Amino acid sequence: MASHRKSRPTGTRVAGIRVPALATAALTSVALLSQTATAAPADDRPSLEEVRKKVDDLYRQAGSATEKYNAAKERTTKQRERVDTLLDDVARRTQELNDAREELGSFAAAQYRSGASLPDTATLLLADTPQGYFDQTHLMDRLTGRQKEAVDDYITQQSRTMRKRQEATESLRTLTDSQRDLKTAKATVQRKLTTARELLSELTAEEKARLAALEKKKQREAARKAAELARRQAAEREERRERAGQPAAEHTATPGTPAPAGSGTTAPDASYTTAAGKALAFARAQIGKPYVWGATGPGSYDCSGLTQAAWRAADVALPRTTYDQVNAGTTVPLSQAQPGDLVFFYDDVSHVGLYIGDGMMIHAPKPGAYVREESVYYDGESSIHSVVRPA
Repeated sequence: MASHRKSRPTGTRVAGIRVPALATAALTSVALLSQTATAAPADDRPSLEEVRKKVDDLYRQAGSATEKYNAAKERTTKQRERVDTLLDDVARRTQELNDAREELGSFAAAQYRSGASLPDTATLLLADTPQGYFDQTHLMDRLTGRQKEAVDDYITQQSRTMRKRQEATESLRTLTDSQRDLKTAKATVQRKLTTARELLSELTAEEKARLAALEKKKQREAARKAAELARRQAAEREERRERAGQPAAEHTATPGTPAPAGSGTTAPDASYTTAAGKALAFARAQIGKPYVWGATGPGSYDCSGLTQAAWRAADVALPRTTYDQVNAGTTVPLSQAQPGDLVFFYDDVSHVGLYIGDGMMIHAPKPGAYVREESVYYDGESSIHSVVRPA
């Protein structure tokens, strides 16, 4: 016999309430949409590693722009000094030209009083190119010796004055170009740093903690590489000693302590060691001072400002920028770097530090950081460009 029990409606119980199938599907769709809306912003956000890489790139770009700013600032300063000198020279020569013109005028007046005035004297005194006037006449043949000297002096003074005016005009044009480059570099630095700060400000407290942990891990790896370099340097020193027939050294590498003299062809002489010691002492005294782009001390430094100031303390004049400092000495292998040497970074040579030994250096790293001791591998082995021993 067929059952007369009514079939139970399809659906789902939610908290004891039977929900129709159609309503269940609708609720599921809403839930999925809600989950998607919540997840979308997270999916669109860059990963922590991407943020870290982007910020590091921005700091490097800001460092490169800083060196361009330093170069433009130096050019602008020198060009302004040149323009001032030229303008002073033009003023002096203009006065000398006026004096020569007055002397010619006195001769003309004397000729007039004697009744033997020079032909077209007014034209002579007002002419822009008196030499052209004299070339077309035989006036010079009719002048006395002193009058000829006065005319020659006038022509010479006018020629020099015109040349200096042209130089001043060209220098003013160059100064304008340098000022434009300076303004562009400054804007680039500020834009890169602003973008980096904005990226960091968007991180949560947890993300910032993870970012700090990644940085510590990076520093540990850099320290490990520095220790390897120190061991390699010590081994190479001993090998060079053995080849030279010298006794084994008791020297133990310590940051800031140069290798013993005579330990190889690239070993510094006594005068360099003394100067390097002064430079290192100065650099150590700056540890803890803030990095400020474009700064040369005494309260803050950028990277090349620190190395320039350190070597200035040893009476050695280094150029202002990394681009010029890299050419201010002898390039040596990293394995033979000595305390006081300059270590340059990146393909565009936009960063520099002062080597102290054992794979370590003192440098002004980046905005928001302070002058500190750090491994030369702080940004990876591939970032090291070259090592230069200042002349």
